Amino acid sequence: MQSRIVLVSDDSDFFEYIRPKLRLRKSDELFLYGFDKLPSNLHLIKSSMLIINSEGAQDKTIDLLNLLKGTPSVVFAYNEDPEYKISVYRHGAMAYVTPFMPEEELQARLIPPLSVTGLLQINNRYREILVRNNLIMPNNEVFIDYEYVLDKELEKINSSGMRAVLGAISPNEKTKFLIQQNQIETLILSNIRKNDILMNFAPNKYFILLYDINVEAAQKLWEKIRAKFGEKIYAGFVNVTSKTRQQLINEVLNRLHEAINYDKGAQTASTVSSIDASGGNFKIFRQDFKKKIDNIVTPVFYSVQQKYNDKLFGMIIEQNFGDGYGDLTIKGRHCSGTFKITSPGFSKINIDITYQAKNAEAKRITLEPEELEAGLLEDLIEQFIIEFKEEVNDDNS
Repeated sequence: MQSRIVLVSDDSDFFEYIRPKLRLRKSDELFLYGFDKLPSNLHLIKSSMLIINSEGAQDKTIDLLNLLKGTPSVVFAYNEDPEYKISVYRHGAMAYVTPFMPEEELQARLIPPLSVTGLLQINNRYREILVRNNLIMPNNEVFIDYEYVLDKELEKINSSGMRAVLGAISPNEKTKFLIQQNQIETLILSNIRKNDILMNFAPNKYFILLYDINVEAAQKLWEKIRAKFGEKIYAGFVNVTSKTRQQLINEVLNRLHEAINYDKGAQTASTVSSIDASGGNFKIFRQDFKKKIDNIVTPVFYSVQQKYNDKLFGMIIEQNFGDGYGDLTIKGRHCSGTFKITSPGFSKINIDITYQAKNAEAKRITLEPEELEAGLLEDLIEQFIIEFKEEVNDDNS
């Protein structure tokens, strides 16, 4: 297999000295850099073995090892300094070599980092395939095809009986415009375990699957992560049980928006619903529901219609409103789907999703009045559109 080797030294004579000892093959690639030239070319070091000449540059070598943690690195030194040798190993070096050791030993010490380099190259090829198929994002480990990932992981969880928690994470509307690109996933990924999975389901909105943990522990973990953000980021968590992927998504989105609404309620009493949850004044409840239709449902329906206008090829979106209901309908050539919001009576709001398709099943989502807010409604409609497109694809296959 082809190897990429990067030599770093402020002494150009080192390049001529070490080159013949590497026993390069015709297919191998060799890059030569001074310490001051390297930062602008770090992208070339991906899946490469790094050989650093530390003579006269011990501090620079330590700094470079810290900067490139995870890169297979060999430190070349001109003496067996035990203290410095321990230091470079602690900072991530895989091998320590000197000009005084037999060449056979030098060659042997190069084998482990070269083997790791080969594994990284294979991993990068697989990664390119995943990126090309929109399974992960190019610059981090966030899965964007969350439906495929969740289905696969839920099957594994349910068959093994292992514990897991599903979370939904989102900034509020104001915070969306204040955070930097990739800031949320970078902070989350640096604070979760390697086997935990982060998935993107909308811009700056995420699902997270945490293993061997319960909701209480997940919330404590999230509080530690959230404290590192400069802006407000919200999360909701549910235990993964033997429910369908969509049932868990609906449940965890409800928890997310409960967290958002709770924070709103703490900031202003005006957001607290005037409805008695035990079934108070019916007239007041109907008036409150009508306000939600006017102030939340209508704007969200309109926003979604504008967002997807001319983007759902061969389909149209229509919206209708009447006394005590609002519905959003997607019509295709062979099937249609309706997302309808109604209030059947006291203190409950129903969302009924129905399809005129071959094998599609209708479903109902029931919300408390205070749960119906723009963010949750928008997320649920996005899910409805995704499901509808799946039904269209199945119907046309």
